[in-house]
Amino acid sequence: MSLPPLTLSTIKRAATNKSFARGEDYFQSDAVVNATLRQKTLYAEVEGSEVEPYRVKIDFDAGGVTKARCSCPYSFEGWCKHIVATMLVCIHQPDTIEKRPPLSQLLEKLSPAQTKEMIQSLVTEDLSLLESIDFYISSLAQADMPSATKSTPKRRTSVDPAPYKRHVKEALRDAVRGWEYGDDNDSISGDLEILMLDAIAFSERGDSGNAIAVLKAITEASAQYWYLVDDFIGMGPDEFGIDFASAWTEVLLGTALSANEVASWQGELEVWQDSLGSFEMAMEALRQGWDYPPLQKVFDGEITEQGAWEGEAPYYADDFSQIRLKILKRDERYEDYLLLAEAEGRTKEYLTMLGQLGRTDEAMDVAKEQMTTLSEAMSLANMLRDQDNLSQALDIAMQGLRLDHESSYRTFEFANWTHDLAEELEEQTVALEAVVFAFKAKPSLKGYQAIQSLSGKKWPATKEQLLQQIRQMSIWREADAQIDILLHEDLLDDAVEKVSSSNSFRDTLTLRVMDEVIVSHSQWVVDTAIPKAQAIIEQGKSKYYSVAIDWLTRAKSAYLAMEKEADWQKYRRELADTHGRKRKLMELLMQNRL
Repeated sequence: MSLPPLTLSTIKRAATNKSFARGEDYFQSDAVVNATLRQKTLYAEVEGSEVEPYRVKIDFDAGGVTKARCSCPYSFEGWCKHIVATMLVCIHQPDTIEKRPPLSQLLEKLSPAQTKEMIQSLVTEDLSLLESIDFYISSLAQADMPSATKSTPKRRTSVDPAPYKRHVKEALRDAVRGWEYGDDNDSISGDLEILMLDAIAFSERGDSGNAIAVLKAITEASAQYWYLVDDFIGMGPDEFGIDFASAWTEVLLGTALSANEVASWQGELEVWQDSLGSFEMAMEALRQGWDYPPLQKVFDGEITEQGAWEGEAPYYADDFSQIRLKILKRDERYEDYLLLAEAEGRTKEYLTMLGQLGRTDEAMDVAKEQMTTLSEAMSLANMLRDQDNLSQALDIAMQGLRLDHESSYRTFEFANWTHDLAEELEEQTVALEAVVFAFKAKPSLKGYQAIQSLSGKKWPATKEQLLQQIRQMSIWREADAQIDILLHEDLLDDAVEKVSSSNSFRDTLTLRVMDEVIVSHSQWVVDTAIPKAQAIIEQGKSKYYSVAIDWLTRAKSAYLAMEKEADWQKYRRELADTHGRKRKLMELLMQNRL
């Protein structure tokens, strides 16, 4: 396996300007040592401020980097400086990286006895490995694979429901006590959700008996003691986001029930509904089961506009179908899964399952006809990339970006993901289109310059389109980006016009613009800065005098640029005559030579 395809623009996009600059310094100082490539993973050590070097691990595929980690405590935006330095080694010094076989190949050279001996030796040297090995072996049966749930043995003994009831009671009482002492935190929803996950886990293993026992204990205790919450705050479980109905729907649909059991549970749910809110979806699950005629028609391939419902779908139809899909996937009923997803209009789930089943061509055809949201595109594109279908992933990503979507943040993130993939595949036209989408979703000078570098001869026309977008934006939306770009292009008139509408006395954007236009727009600086300073001074609030000084500093510079020092001195004398008793103000004026 060769090194991951990388470009400087990819690294710059994934790191902040500061991290990139510091990473360059580390690279230039040869801080990256012991760089080793093992199949699709690059390992390196980076010497830093600590005695021990930081450890970098980079996973990649044919399309580029998929994950980058470092042992340093950096927790801010993008890649840390150590990752950047390692990436720069990949670009500039690939010959220094030692290629070694992956662990799987190394282990193949050992017999079972030798493997056992090696592990024992390693544990002797590092006892902490023993716990890791123990945990790994214990968790093998819990592996997240479609077949694992079927092979996981059921619990041989029945769960004692009493601890669950006590936990619910204490959770409700503790929450009320906290509120009585002024604590505004909501601990109830988290506590009950964790408990209900135990029931869901039993259901997923096919242990319906214990799933029902646990969930019944939680629900009964909640119904019995919810008055504590209701009396204090007057809120029901639904207002805390506690969804008993969904949990019961999943557990009941995963349980084979007789007609008598269905009737019995119907009565139980009706009783709980009086104190815990609606159980309508769970009751419908009891009524329908899996023999519901409209559902059976769907499984037979009869897809209609009504989906899997007799009449108009209820308000909970999406949640209901999602639970059915989860169970079908768990039971490996993949064709039924696809039919139900199609019938219920769950395009994202439909496309993702096709991808998981390796039916890539079919997924692509369906996407061209039915994909309508960015979320659907993101899910399928990530699935295709995981399967190394990089060109198809890029096609789907671009199709998704061309759709209408609401979230600017998600569009920005996905557009950058698409740009990076396109660059690694050397699809420069697509990379340009993707970075334009990112810019439109979240304008920035960095994005503007990225478009410029990719545009080539098309830049003049593209530039005018981008500047038109910038001029039409409100000053309150991405204001920093607007001013950054306008000043970058030396469009001073536009920058002045943008900030002139601001009424804030503490306006850093206006101050930035003033610093750039002191000479070219001197009179505007004076006419803007003096009133803002005066407003602060006349209020007499000394804690804001430093802000007034900021304005007056620009005003003086503008007077001097117009060769009107006499006018400044006249204003300064009037200021002293009127506000001379404001000692702190006078001191600040003297300190700043105003």
